[in-house]
Amino acid sequence: MPAVQISWSRFFFQTLYIAPIILLTIGPAAMRAKNPPVVILRGVLIAAATLFFFTSLRYLPLAEAIAIFFVEPLLLTVLSAIFLRERIGWRRILAVIVGLGGAQLIIQPSFAEVGWPALLPLGAAATFAVYLLLTKTLAASERPLTLHLWAGIAGTAALGIAMGVGVVTGVESFTPVWPSAGDWLFLALLGAIATAAHFLVVIAFGLAPASLLAPFQYLEIVSATLLGYLIFNDFPGPQTWAGIAIIIGAGGFVLWRERVRAEGA
Repeated sequence: MPAVQISWSRFFFQTLYIAPIILLTIGPAAMRAKNPPVVILRGVLIAAATLFFFTSLRYLPLAEAIAIFFVEPLLLTVLSAIFLRERIGWRRILAVIVGLGGAQLIIQPSFAEVGWPALLPLGAAATFAVYLLLTKTLAASERPLTLHLWAGIAGTAALGIAMGVGVVTGVESFTPVWPSAGDWLFLALLGAIATAAHFLVVIAFGLAPASLLAPFQYLEIVSATLLGYLIFNDFPGPQTWAGIAIIIGAGGFVLWRERVRAEGA
């Protein structure tokens, strides 16, 4: 199944699940965004990030794709400094450079083998970082559930247009296929997992500071490596492990420095 169709299904089912929850718990007023253009752009960005990442899984082992994607916190640090005027010192700048070097270690052999698709997780990281930047700017004025709903609506619309273009132009990678009953079950499950995961993240950030929760994201690399090995028999080589270690180390250092600055040290 084309990655664009899998991505579309993820956002379609998210919308299908989240809309009734909002109507039953908060009411129709919560479905209206206060800043529609930015909210819609945010949804398109998360859709693009999802499409980039899902497409990369056709070419790269799961652990490699996840590890490259985790340069995202480093890119967000740079973008926050440029657009939100957040101050970053030379230590964090150096950590960002080192972390990108770790990503290059992973990308280099994959690029030699599969070409440009090895850069797709990097594209996913960049678009997701901009998505998070917009999330920061909207957090004070929009309800989390409203943002969640509109991410689903905008993602469904944007990826639906992409599939429409695929049908008209005949581009195979953008042309949808009719899912079997088993495929529909998997797609619905994908949407349910994504929706539940985002709910848990929202709840967690409501109960604990971001600086405490942020390091837990790197457990995703561990779980991706384990699942990639158990299900697809993929296991990273030494160069990939070195890149993963550098990315985690650089990202962890940036998070630690942000925590130190937040505490006024």
